[in-house]
Amino acid sequence: MPAQDDFFPPFEFLAAHNWTDYALVDSGDGSKLEQFGPYRLIRPEPEAVWQPALPHSEWQKAAATYKPSPEENGGHWEYARKLPERWQMTYQDLRFWVQTSSSRHLGVFPEQACQWDWADQVIQKSASHPKVLNLFGYSGLATLAAARSGAQVTHLDASRKVVTWANDNQALSGLKDLPIRWIIDDALKFVQREARRGSRYQGIILDPPKFGRGPKGEVWEFYKLIPNLLQACQQILDPHPLFVQMTAYAVKASAATLYYAMEEIMRPYSGVTHCGEIGLREQSAGRFLSTAIYARWTSLNLD
Repeated sequence: MPAQDDFFPPFEFLAAHNWTDYALVDSGDGSKLEQFGPYRLIRPEPEAVWQPALPHSEWQKAAATYKPSPEENGGHWEYARKLPERWQMTYQDLRFWVQTSSSRHLGVFPEQACQWDWADQVIQKSASHPKVLNLFGYSGLATLAAARSGAQVTHLDASRKVVTWANDNQALSGLKDLPIRWIIDDALKFVQREARRGSRYQGIILDPPKFGRGPKGEVWEFYKLIPNLLQACQQILDPHPLFVQMTAYAVKASAATLYYAMEEIMRPYSGVTHCGEIGLREQSAGRFLSTAIYARWTSLNLD
């Protein structure tokens, strides 16, 4: 009979730790105090159920605070002082623009840096130039990191605005010569068309939202459509895939949910799946703030 631990998937907590321009300064009381380049900002964080470690005077140094409204994903910024329309930040040799807007998001999910680093490791170790599809690509940082590492990347997002933003980040990073194809489309429809065309990818990056809309009003709902999308992704995998990486935010699912979904589509291939939570570690008290769940598969031995 297998040992008890054999019944559970391999689980890890991952924290982004290579930042110089970003820091989770403190968290607590349902909020997080963050440093984005030269500016401190406060954003809602339901996971921070503990008390802040720093005194209130440190939180008062924030340049702006995002105030949520009762409607899901609603709210507005309140400014203690004027901020530029947008400003530059860096991660390693990537440069990108961030800005406040009607959303609480600024154009970067700092915790995702550990995912960029992992894909970078896989691509470089493959010693090839794999074709990689980045679905729900947002402002392009995962795309730029993968392309910089040697991949040929197709970047897809349903929003023309954020694809333009990603193009601006590519120019700002001095990476305009990299092989990146920019697509504005509905993720599921695009993948299904790619399957009919016989297109194949060695790597797939998935960062699906809980809810969203495509360019023609298509509705994306995570639980309804993620099974269809994963099955469609299986149809466009190369016979010798390199990696598949999936992250999920704000959904009522465990990392094990993503693990078993990943295992199902990657069953025909020889490789290893890991899952867990990604997040940020505070400067103040060293607490790990979990922000998302993930699962990732690779055919390579990374040990």
